[in-house]
Amino acid sequence: MPDSPTTGPRPIRRALISVSDKSGIVPFARALVERGVALVSTGNSARTLAEAGLPVTEVAAVTGSPEMLDGRVKTLHPAIHGGLLARRDRPDHLATLAEHGIGEIDLLVSNLYPFAQTVASGAGREDCVENIDIGGPALIRAAAKNHEFVTVITDPADYDLVLAEMDANAGATTLDLRRRLARKAYALTASYDAAIALWFAKDEGVAFPETLVGAARLVEETRYGENPHQRAALYRNDEQRPGVATARQAQGKELSYNNYADTDAAFELVAEFAEPAVAIIKHANPCGVALGRGLQDAWDRALACDPVSAFGGIVAVNRKLDAATAAAIAEIFVEVVIAPDADPAAAEALARRRDLRLLLTGGLPDPKAEGWMVHSLSGGLLVQQRDRVTATRGMLKVVTKRAPSDSEIVDLLFADTVAKHVKSNAIVFVKNGATVGIGAGQPSRVDSVKIAAAKAVEMGRAAGLSEPPTRGSVVASDAFYPFADGLEAAIDAGATAAIQPGGSRRDAEVIAAADAAGIAMVFTGTRHFRH
Repeated sequence: MPDSPTTGPRPIRRALISVSDKSGIVPFARALVERGVALVSTGNSARTLAEAGLPVTEVAAVTGSPEMLDGRVKTLHPAIHGGLLARRDRPDHLATLAEHGIGEIDLLVSNLYPFAQTVASGAGREDCVENIDIGGPALIRAAAKNHEFVTVITDPADYDLVLAEMDANAGATTLDLRRRLARKAYALTASYDAAIALWFAKDEGVAFPETLVGAARLVEETRYGENPHQRAALYRNDEQRPGVATARQAQGKELSYNNYADTDAAFELVAEFAEPAVAIIKHANPCGVALGRGLQDAWDRALACDPVSAFGGIVAVNRKLDAATAAAIAEIFVEVVIAPDADPAAAEALARRRDLRLLLTGGLPDPKAEGWMVHSLSGGLLVQQRDRVTATRGMLKVVTKRAPSDSEIVDLLFADTVAKHVKSNAIVFVKNGATVGIGAGQPSRVDSVKIAAAKAVEMGRAAGLSEPPTRGSVVASDAFYPFADGLEAAIDAGATAAIQPGGSRRDAEVIAAADAAGIAMVFTGTRHFRH
């Protein structure tokens, strides 16, 4: 059965070019001319083509109207939109074009003013508003709507694809390609408008706009999701935040969905600290975190917390990875190492583990930067601000008879920061700047304490220690103790100081238990649930 006018290949005889991003446009336009395509163009695009020696008709000559209002109005004219929107299978449409002397436009090549880049550069409000494109989205939407007859290109990466199709189809494009390019075109205009809407909300100081819009670009499909029967993919948005989504993979096989999630959790944790820090993550929870004199010292101390769970884990560091630390990490099996950068010798040391992925981010995420966290629900989304609060000395309120020593305060603040990144209910024991026991994700807080203490006992025995490493430690809880039993279990494990938000109806009982044992306890007033 022969192709119908709406399903068959459509020849490209006349193209409109109006691009902000001019990369590759001259060779593409030259290739179009070589294939017999007439060029119409606007403003700077027309000048670029003319300077390259290409025959081009300016839009003003087509519309009979000059560009006006500093270029704000140039393509918004029936002579342009009629040529894009007319259906070629409708005699009345073709008659209207003929009556008004309007020529068909078979190909639109257009991309948009760099609004997002302008905002990211820190430009003022006036510059941002001037970089809101009006004519471009109108052209793109018109061409994409009429994709049965018109080809629309919004991405320079598609230039060669269109030329190859034209060569394979006697100067025409197929409906399959036109549909694919139309889909990309609408994705572009949607994401562009989303960026503008979010900027307006931020400019107004609106935390949660009436309609939440956003856009992200596909980076890759992963082999599967959390489980092999689930499909998954990684997308990247416009947030200017160094991390796993924007990292350069220096070596190793492709990352899985779970690798991405765990690596993000690890990197966000180490970014909290100014001192050299290492975090080892397994199933989204830390199994060892430590500060050190350098990265290798921090690695050794983090690994000592739970070397069994570290097997197959994710390692994050907050410094340029050095060769000695990399060699130490390579002694065990880990899935991913993420760092701001790495010495060549460090990359070489990790290369011995062929499947190990090394990600380099070029920087650290700012833990205090504004941002949203999004969780999907049936029929909706939960959106919240990123947890940007980290306890400081000035926030601490001593509630016991004994105040913590200076060294205990240092460990308490470290423990509280780690607890912020542990699934609730979270309990973290710390000694000398390193975790020595972590209890996560239990329905009962006392169970989290017992699990953390039990694992510490196990690790202490394996290391040949004379007593559990929780003896003489401090303990952090991500939320208040609802009963004294949780704190009492931590005291039994050897904690000498505790940090928690406070706020329970039984705070007095918990404080009394601390005083009875002679330990110090401070309240922060800030809870860090992490579901």
